[in-house]
Amino acid sequence: MLELNVVKNDPEVEAIMAMSERSIEALGFTEHSRRHSAIVSKWSGEILRALGKSPERVRLTEIAGYLHDIGNCVNRKDHAQSGAILAYKILTRLGLACEDAAEVMAAIGNHDEQYGLPVSDVSAALIIADKADVHKSRVKKNITNVSHANIHDRVNLAAERSFLTVDDKQKRITLNIEIDPAICSVMDYFEIYFGRMQLCRRAGEFLGCRFALDINGTSLL
Repeated sequence: MLELNVVKNDPEVEAIMAMSERSIEALGFTEHSRRHSAIVSKWSGEILRALGKSPERVRLTEIAGYLHDIGNCVNRKDHAQSGAILAYKILTRLGLACEDAAEVMAAIGNHDEQYGLPVSDVSAALIIADKADVHKSRVKKNITNVSHANIHDRVNLAAERSFLTVDDKQKRITLNIEIDPAICSVMDYFEIYFGRMQLCRRAGEFLGCRFALDINGTSLL
């Protein structure tokens, strides 16, 4: 089985991810760097591990999580689909079985809320982990007046902490977010993330769980 570290250290992967980061920064989007990739990889693997999935499924999910945004190297538009094809070619070159590479390809191709839907446990875990990474460090613009920032940046700037908890007994996956209400209201969060939370709910259902959202200690979903 292909190890995650082999994928991370592959020169082709490093070059594509570096270009992806530069492209996203040039476009002014929130951070989609190797920091984000590493967090999504870690969290998606932890979801399946907590639900008792096999080490092989966990490893595939960690690989999918790390590579999920490489399509930004091509273009932000349809990055899930272009990234999925890139990932398949890279992973088969690195020796991953075609069947497993296809699992990763399907997960990456379905992680974005515009077109994506959970089609496997790997894709469901990836969806939830990706949407859970909300944090002020993801805003790379030099914003001196928060009130003038767009709503996407305000939501991330307000987020002091976000993390996932998985309760296998209760079959519940909870996204916990701590936000500064002086920067962003809960309604602002829902305005931006409603579609993403719907997709997370579907992903939770695919995993046989209820997806819950907790903001500042208040259960909202």
